[in-house]
Amino acid sequence: MFSTGKGGVHVPHNKNTAGLPAVRMPAPSCVVLPTSMHIGKPANPVVKPKDHVNVGTLIAESTGPVSSPVYSSISGEVTKIDTILTAGGTFVPAIFIQSDGQMTVDESICPPEVNDYASFIEAVRQSGIVGLGGAGFPTAVKLDVKDTSRIQELVINAAECEPYITSDTRTMLDDADDVKAGIELFEKYLNIKKVIIGIESNKPDAIRRMKAVFANDKAVTVVTLPGIYPQGAEKIIIKNTTGKTVPAGKLPIDVGSLVCNVTTIAAIARYIKTGMPLIEKCVTVDGTAVSDPKNVIVPIGTSVKELISFCNINEDDIYKILFGGPMMGISTPDPEAPILKNTNAITVMGLKEATQPKATQCIHCGKCATHCPMNLTTFAFGRAYERNDAEELQRLRVDLCVECGCCSFICPAKRPLVEINKLSKAMLRAYQTKQKQIAAEKEAQEAAEAAKEAKKA
Repeated sequence: MFSTGKGGVHVPHNKNTAGLPAVRMPAPSCVVLPTSMHIGKPANPVVKPKDHVNVGTLIAESTGPVSSPVYSSISGEVTKIDTILTAGGTFVPAIFIQSDGQMTVDESICPPEVNDYASFIEAVRQSGIVGLGGAGFPTAVKLDVKDTSRIQELVINAAECEPYITSDTRTMLDDADDVKAGIELFEKYLNIKKVIIGIESNKPDAIRRMKAVFANDKAVTVVTLPGIYPQGAEKIIIKNTTGKTVPAGKLPIDVGSLVCNVTTIAAIARYIKTGMPLIEKCVTVDGTAVSDPKNVIVPIGTSVKELISFCNINEDDIYKILFGGPMMGISTPDPEAPILKNTNAITVMGLKEATQPKATQCIHCGKCATHCPMNLTTFAFGRAYERNDAEELQRLRVDLCVECGCCSFICPAKRPLVEINKLSKAMLRAYQTKQKQIAAEKEAQEAAEAAKEAKKA
C-alpha cells in the first residue's frame, strides 16, 4: 500500500486570483504569535510583557532539533504571554504584541554569513522558515541530510493543487528571481545536480515564467503535471516527476529525492540576501462568500478578522472560515485566530457550501478506494473504527492516509470519511502507545525475574 501516482479526483480549480499580484495590508493593530507554528517542539519565549520589540526581533527560540524560532512581525509592545487554542485544535503558549504603527525594523537584521553546507543549514534554521506549502515541518531539519550524495534530485513542489489557492503561483510570477536564487543556493551548498519543478497544467503563466527563468540552467527541468488533486502531495509529486515510488514507512530521501515547496525556496533566498526572518506570508483570500478575492501579504500573527476586514468581506455572508483550501483546510470558529507561518490561504464560505451534506449508509461502490492516491481500502476504516478494532486498522495501514479528502469528495453517500480516518488514526496511535507500554512492562518484569533467579544461583 503506497502511492503509485494514480487515483485522485478532478476538483474545480477556482484559481480566481492567479492573475492578481499580492497587495500588502497595513500593519495590524496587534498580532498573536503562537510558539508552535510547526511540527515538533514549541519554541521558548525570550521576551516578557512590557518588552518593546521590532520587526524581526527574536521573541521565541527553538528548543530542540525539530523546532523553529519565532520572530516579531510588527514593532510594538509585548502585552502578555498566554495559552491559546489554535485552529488545529491544540493549546499552545502565544506572545501577544500591540502595534506601535511604525513597523520599525530590528537593528540587528543583517544577512547571515554563509560559506559552506553547515552554515547554510544553520542559516535556514535561524530563519524560522518551515514548510510553507502547508505542512509546517522545520525546513532546516529536512535539509540536514548530512550525506548530500544521497540526494539524486531536488523536486520543487509548485503543483498548488487545492482549489482557490494561488499564493505559490504568485511566488513564481512575482518572485521568480528569488526562486532562481534559492535553487542556486541548493545547487551550491547541497551539491544538487538535478532539479525538477513540478507545476500543474492549470498554471500556464507560471510554467512559461519558470521555463524562461531557467532556460540557461541545464540542471533544471520544468515538468507540466496533470491538473488532478492531490498532485502536490509529497509522494505523489515524486512519482509524477521522477517515476520513483516511495515505499510505505520510508522518506523521500530514501529514494534519493528531496522535496521543497517553491515559496519555501524563495523565502530561503530572501533570508540569505537580507537577513529578515520569516515574518509575513502571501495569503490567498477567496471562497464563495468573497466578492473581491485577493492575494494579500500579511504579517504573521494577524487575526483572520483583520484580514477579512481588509478584504471588505460582508460578515453576514460568512458561514465558515477555513485555514487553507476546501479539500484539506481546517475550519475555525474563532475569527480572532492568527495567521500562521504555514497559512497559505483563508477560504471563506457562504451558507450553501458551508452546510454539511446529509450522510447516508455506505453503498459499497468502492469509489473511495478507487480514487485514493495511496491505494488504501478507505471504506474498511469506518467498519474497523466502529468495532474499536485497532489491530485491523493497523493491518489496513490507516496511518498512511494523507487526509487529502479525495474519499469524502467522491463519496456518493456523502459520508464524512476524512473525519473517520482521522479518528481511526488517533485510535491506532493510542493502541500502539499502549502496546509499547505493555511490551516495556513485560521486558522490565522479565529482567527483574532474571535478576532474582541469578541472585538465587
